[in-house]
Amino acid sequence: MQLALPSAATLTQRLYQSLRDWIQEGKLGAGTALPSSRQLAHELGLGRNTVLGAIDRLAAEGFVETRRGAGVFVAEWRPEALTSAVSASGIAAPSLSARGRRILDFSGVLSDRYTAFAPGVPALDRFPRERWQRLLRRHRQRAPLEWHDYQHQGGVPALREALCDYLQLSRSVRCRPGQILITQGAQQGFELIARLLADAGEAVWVEEPGYGGAQSCFVAAGLDTVPLAVDEEGANVERVPRVTPPPRLIYVTPSHQYPSGVTMTLPRRMALLDAARRHGAWIIEDDYDSEFRYASAPIASLQGLVDDAPVIYVGTFSKVLYPGLRLGYLVLPEALVDAFKRANARLHREGQYVAQAAVATFIAEGHFVRHVAKMRGLYRQRQAQLRRALAPAVARGLVLSAGQAGMHLVAELDSFELETEMVSRGREAGILLSPLSRYFLQPPGRPGLVLGYAGATETEIASAGRWLSDSWCQLHIRHGR
Repeated sequence: MQLALPSAATLTQRLYQSLRDWIQEGKLGAGTALPSSRQLAHELGLGRNTVLGAIDRLAAEGFVETRRGAGVFVAEWRPEALTSAVSASGIAAPSLSARGRRILDFSGVLSDRYTAFAPGVPALDRFPRERWQRLLRRHRQRAPLEWHDYQHQGGVPALREALCDYLQLSRSVRCRPGQILITQGAQQGFELIARLLADAGEAVWVEEPGYGGAQSCFVAAGLDTVPLAVDEEGANVERVPRVTPPPRLIYVTPSHQYPSGVTMTLPRRMALLDAARRHGAWIIEDDYDSEFRYASAPIASLQGLVDDAPVIYVGTFSKVLYPGLRLGYLVLPEALVDAFKRANARLHREGQYVAQAAVATFIAEGHFVRHVAKMRGLYRQRQAQLRRALAPAVARGLVLSAGQAGMHLVAELDSFELETEMVSRGREAGILLSPLSRYFLQPPGRPGLVLGYAGATETEIASAGRWLSDSWCQLHIRHGR
């Protein structure tokens, strides 16, 4: 037993680990008597307290047992109960539930490599980090004692008041501060809605194609996801088959459909509201990036279109500030406010009150509006840069979405074979491309690429865009088109 090797662990920890390893490896079998603490200390040149500390820890964990008047013995234990089953091919893979496998179907490839085309990533390089850090320090120093306790207010009052004023002016949302519930991102908001307003097996109508994050939340809640077809006028409730089960929830992105980019027309909005009332359903309005419109003012919200609309408005700071902030919000009908506050406090706990207070000040002092205006101009430039880089491919027939709003473009492709080959080529080149077909609930969907441009510099966009244009042109010629 080698305890004198250099290590950051104490002698007690090293002795404990060595004895435990011997027991687990079978070198000390069950029933084996250990030497007395005095004998061990003498033979290893350790203090007796060091040995006693190691033995006490082994006894507390059940590896050894003390028998009065007899000594310390290795306990009976079954290593097979602590390890995975081993087959001839190796260690068996962990088994996921059917629901878990479906959730993973909505999950893209996780990569720590930077990519110019990552959808939904804002311009982190342009976020005013120094000003933000000053605000955080200010509110951290002034934080009242009660913020360190469990909270159930629904969020910092100052942030709810600032959001209420902003949403009323910019999005025509009908609300008062008490109707706003601050969440840890939009995803948490979707989860709360799904769990509180629908039971497992009930139907949720979801835009097709649509946002995988919301789809995964509904699947995790055990809901039956029903595709809601999207065309150039937005989601169309008239195209839902009559045999479809009535919805409990209807999920839409009316201001800027994700990922197609279309805006839902007024007739479609009215038809959607009528369908929700007819079925007794709640509409989830995900307004994820409405601030970034380039040809017109932001579109008024669906929630504020008519009195007492059966709509829950979901917003997030991930796109306008930064994703790591993990702050979102719900605008709830009065009748749901208390239930959602209580459930959120029970299921998720409230937190980040310092960050919430900093965001409230960021809004109140005008930094938020100025930052959004700067990002709107920047994203317009970055989209233009991407279009310039893809111009040779567009000249040969590549079709891009209109891009009148948002942080991404959609490139239409002629076949799923081409989509697969482009994604594979991108992976080899260190560019992670998002296939459009992945956004559909029911195969085959449509082939294409979702190209984010907001989170990359103009130089990165130009380089990646040239690569994409050249690759598409080469494959386009190879496929005889």
